[in-house]
Amino acid sequence: MNTYDVVALGELLIDFTGSGESPQGNPLLEANPGGAPCNVLSLLAKLGHKTAFIGKVGNDGFGLQLKAALEEVGISTKGLLLDPDTHTTLAIVQTLPGGDRDFSFYRKPGADMMLRKDELDPELLLNTKIFHFGSLSMTDEPCRTATRLAIASAEDAGALLTFDPNLREPLWDTLDEAREQILYGLGHCQVLKISDNEIQWLSGMDDYDEGIGWLRSQFDIPLILLSMGADGSRAYQGGLRVEVPVFPVDTIETTGAGDTFFGGVIHYILDHGFRDYTESELTEMLTFANAGAALVTTRKGALRVMPTREEIDALMKR
Repeated sequence: MNTYDVVALGELLIDFTGSGESPQGNPLLEANPGGAPCNVLSLLAKLGHKTAFIGKVGNDGFGLQLKAALEEVGISTKGLLLDPDTHTTLAIVQTLPGGDRDFSFYRKPGADMMLRKDELDPELLLNTKIFHFGSLSMTDEPCRTATRLAIASAEDAGALLTFDPNLREPLWDTLDEAREQILYGLGHCQVLKISDNEIQWLSGMDDYDEGIGWLRSQFDIPLILLSMGADGSRAYQGGLRVEVPVFPVDTIETTGAGDTFFGGVIHYILDHGFRDYTESELTEMLTFANAGAALVTTRKGALRVMPTREEIDALMKR
């Protein structure tokens, strides 16, 4: 009997997002708790699943804020460490004309990079149904080695592995290195969520279906989800390809939308078991995930403002 439904490893950081201007005309920034793996866990916790996070923050004001935020939303902090020597990672998120986001990171180094393999809690990795990870914990040592050990431990324990590359170009020394580490992740997952720009970058192909086809020729990943921003999402499994459009909402910002989407997919897998789904089941999965993602774009931040099951159901009915 597994203690946890989902355990995730990776970055936990502060996303500074725009919050208007001061009386002097200076930009005001709001310190939102962030980090893709914890955004995923936050939605799952909101939907009633037992979750835990493995990672490291600084033993500073921001780190303590992040620990409190995880506890507030119901994510176990058993695997969260406070680093006395390295500050919490910070990100400045700026929304560009057209809605895309630009990230500037303060992470040379940041505490999330400093997780060592001997600091992993084996009990968390041995007692979870699903282990979720991204690529940002593989940008640098010692966290890269810790991530690979965690992946191997979860695999040995029989967990289902879910992977979101979540490419953030500024955090890599070179894109060749990013590619190498992301390819490693692709070789160790059963469920992949990849974005439209990531599949184009990785495959070198403009057409999404051709890019996914290339990916499937290289790796045996049973279920692949493609997020396409305002164009909706697709699922690829076996011979099926299903596409579902977005829900039109009054978007404030898109931070955390992809994470919320993937959290919705993982929720569906936990509720229905991991297997070959029918076309209507994949449609149901994507519809639920799209609705959750749409709702989070109507709110500032992501981790502390995830939608409830009732809110997602209401949007789907509408």
